[in-house]
Amino acid sequence: MFNKVLIANRGEIAVRIIRACREMGIRTVAVYSTADKNALHVQLANEAVCIGPAATKDSYLNIPAILSACSITNAEAIHPGFGFLSESSKFCQACEKCGIKFIGPRHESIDLMGDKAEAKATMKRAGVPVIPGSDGELESVEQAKEIAARIGYPVMVKASAGGGGRGIRYVAKEEDLEEAMATAAEEAKNFFGNPGLYLEKFIVNPRHVEVQLLADSHGNVIHLGERDCSVQRRHQKVLEESPCPVMTPELREKMGNAAVLAAKASGYENAGTVEFLLDINNDFYFMEMNTRIQVEHPVTEAVTGVDIVKEQIRIAAGLPLAFRQEDIHVTGHAIECRINAENPKMGFLPSPGRITSLNLPGGPGVRIDSAAYQGCEISPYYDSMIAKLIVHAHNRESAIRKMKSALAEFLVEGVDTNIDYHLAILRDEAFVEGRIDNSYLDRRKDLLDY
Repeated sequence: MFNKVLIANRGEIAVRIIRACREMGIRTVAVYSTADKNALHVQLANEAVCIGPAATKDSYLNIPAILSACSITNAEAIHPGFGFLSESSKFCQACEKCGIKFIGPRHESIDLMGDKAEAKATMKRAGVPVIPGSDGELESVEQAKEIAARIGYPVMVKASAGGGGRGIRYVAKEEDLEEAMATAAEEAKNFFGNPGLYLEKFIVNPRHVEVQLLADSHGNVIHLGERDCSVQRRHQKVLEESPCPVMTPELREKMGNAAVLAAKASGYENAGTVEFLLDINNDFYFMEMNTRIQVEHPVTEAVTGVDIVKEQIRIAAGLPLAFRQEDIHVTGHAIECRINAENPKMGFLPSPGRITSLNLPGGPGVRIDSAAYQGCEISPYYDSMIAKLIVHAHNRESAIRKMKSALAEFLVEGVDTNIDYHLAILRDEAFVEGRIDNSYLDRRKDLLDY
């Protein structure tokens, strides 16, 4: 096992990893920008190293500075968290060259799954259900038109190197296809440095259901059930839950087996998530694989009792999985709300500033993952998340009531938040009855009239 781990991240995920390391008897190194000198993760770690100014390119994306911090503190491994460099094969390879263990998959898996078109082709060869569309990247507008005509409109044009909802365009008819490809390619080039595109059939009103995986270096792969992440705004997740409200034991087994097959087909190792679209007929299709810990991992931990971050570290240290598939049981229901410093009534405008007063909810089955404290600054340079609020109860109805109660206790002053927006969602009849899909929030603008 490692003696010391450097966390190449900030905010609540850095705090989460530090806590897991502490419980495992591992010393930690925090890295921070000048804007984060008073951040909680800096205060909690055993050591801390400043790696640059506020701009992410000069600090949290600064590979030489992070590796230098690892070297001077004699850290043996780096946990990248999520975001920043977590899915950078370049960073993973740099760690390998320096003899530092990257707590995540091998760079070959990151490259394969980072190329959405190639990932889809790999899944298709492995027998994992995929959405009808192009095999690999599109070569021309004419090719795209030919494929779209064959599978039928509407279709989606997507960036091969995409993520976070970027480089995606909905196309209802052929006349709009060329312009959609041009704008998607331009956005993809600006955000990912790769203008490549692929095309998929648009699945009408699907759910976004993802399966959490753990894979060790000894050939063992298991899944930890599913999460429903359908409550999204512009392809950005707002609220997640586990299990999926429409899941059956048979569908879970089928979807879980497909996710395991996907991991094996890509030679995957460590924690990962396979994302599927689930249609109204309970047919599912591979969408993408995230090669890192997910923001919403706590809901899976709540219903399975598995500490995913600790398992990541154990796997990276070469240990076999501590669980077999038959040991995994989904118990009760968990919901996670992402509490952000933003104003929903003003187009979700970010609200940076100092938190002047803070009261966090508590009680049985209530968990807070946060790096916030009274007097801390919500920086304009980074993501506006204040906390993740997670509740666990014996069923979905009870979990909804528990979450509403916890949100009512959650007090943040000094910055705007989306707490009341979450309460509006939880009170909505369609959500309570589980009648949700990926476009639920985009349709329900009236929920902003709280």
